[in-house]
Amino acid sequence: MRIHITYTGGTIGMVESPNGLIPGADMRGWLHRLITDAHLDPDLFSFTELDPLIDSSNATPDNWQAMIDDLHSHRDEADAFVVLHGTDTMSYSSAALSYALAGFGKPVIFTGSQHPLGKIESDATANVTGALNAAMSGRFHGVGLFFGHHLFAGNRVSKSSSWAFEGFSAPSTGPLARTGTPWHWYAGSALSGEGWKNPKPYTRHDVAVIDMAPGISAARLGAMLEPRPEAVLLRAYGVGNVPSDEPGLTDVIADVLHDGVPVVIASQCQQAEVLLGHYETGDAIARAGAIGSGDMTLEATYAKIMFLLSQGVDAADFGTWITRSIAGEISPSSL
Repeated sequence: MRIHITYTGGTIGMVESPNGLIPGADMRGWLHRLITDAHLDPDLFSFTELDPLIDSSNATPDNWQAMIDDLHSHRDEADAFVVLHGTDTMSYSSAALSYALAGFGKPVIFTGSQHPLGKIESDATANVTGALNAAMSGRFHGVGLFFGHHLFAGNRVSKSSSWAFEGFSAPSTGPLARTGTPWHWYAGSALSGEGWKNPKPYTRHDVAVIDMAPGISAARLGAMLEPRPEAVLLRAYGVGNVPSDEPGLTDVIADVLHDGVPVVIASQCQQAEVLLGHYETGDAIARAGAIGSGDMTLEATYAKIMFLLSQGVDAADFGTWITRSIAGEISPSSL
């Protein structure tokens, strides 16, 4: 089986510098030794090091597109793909690629590590070998994320810890598989979507991400929405509730919608299903035209908004597409 590895940067390949960790490890040499020690044929592996390598905290939709372009350029010569990525925004990137690669037809597995590969306590070897095993398993087709002994759907996962080796979780769906002797695969945990024909490249768009908090005023919310962004992702409470007794606050949201700006409501809960109108505190914005994100993660919702804007979807059709599954990012119960 031929495997292509795309190295984007991240903690896994970082070294110490006077100003903290920076990319600089010999990733190609380390991977060659890892593959050889595992008695795999190095000739079956190809490798790309993106330029520049980045800390994933600096990732943008331009970097998502660079990964997509690299995977497409090697599609015909490889059977499966592994993307080495920093942990901070890995779940954003894996969600973004799941939409753009819904018709790719070959497994793409993201992984990284909490410690650089040069440290004795590093989790790099376990995560990379796990990602390779997932890619070569023949049991997963799509964009996944392997970390801390678990394989997840790439658009169902969030980073849940900055220090634990099991640093990612999928609160609404759980993992697809976990390592063991043999691996344990969870039946029925993978969802499919309808895909997207001939997706256009990712481009940068002005999306405002705003959290509700007790005491937020209409004036403050309004100030954060001027000038108008292209879309708003509002992280509300529970199932999509906002402080409706705060004078003028729901009017601010209604005005934004009236101006043709899509407003998507997510939950601050890791495990949630947004049900606008279930409580009176969410009913006003539902009637104004706000769109609930169902049980999607924050990362999957944000990446989906960016994907739809990149495809040229207008405000009138935004609600239709947010609540349709492109790559299994939202459960049937939320459709």
